[in-house]
Amino acid sequence: MARTKSTPQKRALVTGITGQDGSYLAELLLDKGYQVFGLVRRLSSSNHTNISHLADRVTLLDGDLLDKTSLIAAVRRAEPDEVYNLAAQSHVKVSFDQPILTAEFTGLGVLRLLEAIREVNPKIRFYQASSSEMFGQVQEEPQTELTRFWPRSPYAVSKVFGHYLTVNYRESYGLHASAGILFNHESPRRGLDFVTRKITDAVARIHHGLQDEVRLGNLDARRDWGYAGDYVRAMWLMLQQDEPGDYVVATGETHSVREFLDAAFGVIGVTDWTKHVVVDPAFFRPAEVHVLTGDASKAKRLLGWEPTVTFPELVQMMVRADIERVELEQLNAQNGVTLAKLNALRSPTAQAQLG
Repeated sequence: MARTKSTPQKRALVTGITGQDGSYLAELLLDKGYQVFGLVRRLSSSNHTNISHLADRVTLLDGDLLDKTSLIAAVRRAEPDEVYNLAAQSHVKVSFDQPILTAEFTGLGVLRLLEAIREVNPKIRFYQASSSEMFGQVQEEPQTELTRFWPRSPYAVSKVFGHYLTVNYRESYGLHASAGILFNHESPRRGLDFVTRKITDAVARIHHGLQDEVRLGNLDARRDWGYAGDYVRAMWLMLQQDEPGDYVVATGETHSVREFLDAAFGVIGVTDWTKHVVVDPAFFRPAEVHVLTGDASKAKRLLGWEPTVTFPELVQMMVRADIERVELEQLNAQNGVTLAKLNALRSPTAQAQLG
């Protein structure tokens, strides 16, 4: 699929395309006229639910952040103008259980991808998904691009490694390599093992009478929560700049897990959620990060980026989506229709055929 004068559209390669951020970014890029390639690991049971509606609009390529050769092949195949590295082992709790695997994917995976770009085409623009977890034991409030990192988990340490590699390859080889230090960002596509989605899924199931309680860890942890659809727009804006750089992407507001519970249960009219929530020590981290608050002044000033979804709107969006999903799952189970079949019927191609 060599580039020709008759096909001038921009091309992008997205790792982690099946995840929350990858799916929203793919939608954004397609809307802007890009040809989009997604890197996926060859697994026996891949979950492509988040991009099922894009199946006929994106090209999926086999590749693995553990295998530099596969990355080189994917970059050569896609011939991208831009590469967005969103793939990682991104669950903080899991990183304590699997620290070596986390370091391989989240840390060394960045190095392998940067090397693949440098070898194939150093003119490719590169985005690295850095994380607010890098600040860890925060040294100032709020956190900016200049705040000292103090990571508190193998995941965060690995992200710091990948972040500084991005800076180093920018400075050493002149790559247009930018890093987005993204604070917590959520959506109905967030994985069910993350606390926000765990809560909204539980609220939906409690609403439908399918469960009675949810077990959580530290309810006093405070985070700067935004909407993933807003945050991928910042990623794209970074790679449109003449000069690469690093940007904090955040709302500047913090809310505790307790406040998230208030808002989530409030959607279904439950004012006292304490009878549904069990604090379980098993869900506490070995080293807690108590509060994270981002200062996105640089992104607002240089990128013209602003968040558009408020905290209450975000929580309501997630709860209502999960209520609808759980209801559909029940109906589908009764009718013998799987969720995968339902998503396939929702695709633009299927709708066109039905129409």
